[in-house]
Amino acid sequence: MATRDDIENWLAKCALGDRDAFARLYSATSSKLFGICLRVLDDRAEAEEVLQEIYVKVWRNAARYNANGLSPMTWLITIARNAAIDRLRRRRAAEGGYADDAGELQLDPAKGPEAQAIAASEHARLAACFDELDSGHAAAVKGAYLDGETYADLAARFDVPLNTMRTWLRRSLLKLRECLSR
Repeated sequence: MATRDDIENWLAKCALGDRDAFARLYSATSSKLFGICLRVLDDRAEAEEVLQEIYVKVWRNAARYNANGLSPMTWLITIARNAAIDRLRRRRAAEGGYADDAGELQLDPAKGPEAQAIAASEHARLAACFDELDSGHAAAVKGAYLDGETYADLAARFDVPLNTMRTWLRRSLLKLRECLSR
C-alpha cells in the first residue's frame, strides 16, 4: 500500500519526466481511479478510455500538484471524477445528436426525424442563451464544462484570479439556467 509520501514523491518525479515513478504511481492508484470512473460511467470500456486520459493529464500536469496540505489522492480523485463526469455529459448530450470537432451539432442519422428536430431546437435554444452571456464568460463556461479545462487553467487563460473565475462560471450557469427556463 502506497503512502501519501510515496505518491507525492512519485508525482514530483513525474513532473521531472521520470517514467519509472509514473509506472509506480499508476500501479498504486489506477484501480481506485478506475473504480471511480466505472461508478460514474457504468461502462467498462468507456471507463478504461477515461482512465487513460486521466493518466495523460497527470503526466502532463504533475508539476501542478503542490504538497500544500491536500492529499495527493484527493487531487488524483478530483481529476478522475471530473474527467468521468465530462465524458458522461458528452455522452448524454450526444443522445439526440453529437458535436463535431468544431463543436457544431451534427444530427445522429440513426435518430428519427422527430428526435433530430428536438435536438436541433434544443441546440438553437442553448446557443441563443450562450449569446446572452459576455463572450469571455461564454468561452469560460464552454472551456470548463465542454472541454474539461480546469478552473485554474481558465483563470490563467483569462488572466483573472481563481475565485473570480469561479464566480464567472457560477453566475454564467445561473444565467443559462434562467434563460433556458423561459
